Amino acid sequence: MLSKKSQYAFKALSYLVEKRNEGPILISEIAEHKKIPLKFLENILLELKKAEILDSKKGKGGGYFFKESPENVKLAKIIRLVNGPIAMLPCVSLNFYEKCDDCNEDHCGLHDVLIEVRDASLNILESKTLMDLVD
Repeated sequence: MLSKKSQYAFKALSYLVEKRNEGPILISEIAEHKKIPLKFLENILLELKKAEILDSKKGKGGGYFFKESPENVKLAKIIRLVNGPIAMLPCVSLNFYEKCDDCNEDHCGLHDVLIEVRDASLNILESKTLMDLVD
């Protein structure tokens, strides 16, 4: 399940995609139009800036804008950055793998099924970009 933080990140990013040709966008404008609490949004955008997806400009005419082209930013990357693993169990995660304490992966039907779920989800999320979030 996507966290509220991930949902807000995607809302903010979709707004920035829509406004990408208008120059830097103020965080207050994003928060107001997408109904995202300002303090929460500040943290999200800073995280996206640290990951070099966004950049910002201070002062008059300042705001946030894409550093990386939205056509190249896969949805899976945003989910992993903001939400963490895409997989439903840590033992099937590609990037956040952890062995389950009470499970033998070689003989676990749930493990096998959730690998298929992970792969199907990744197939979609790795083929979609931020551009797919807008009409």
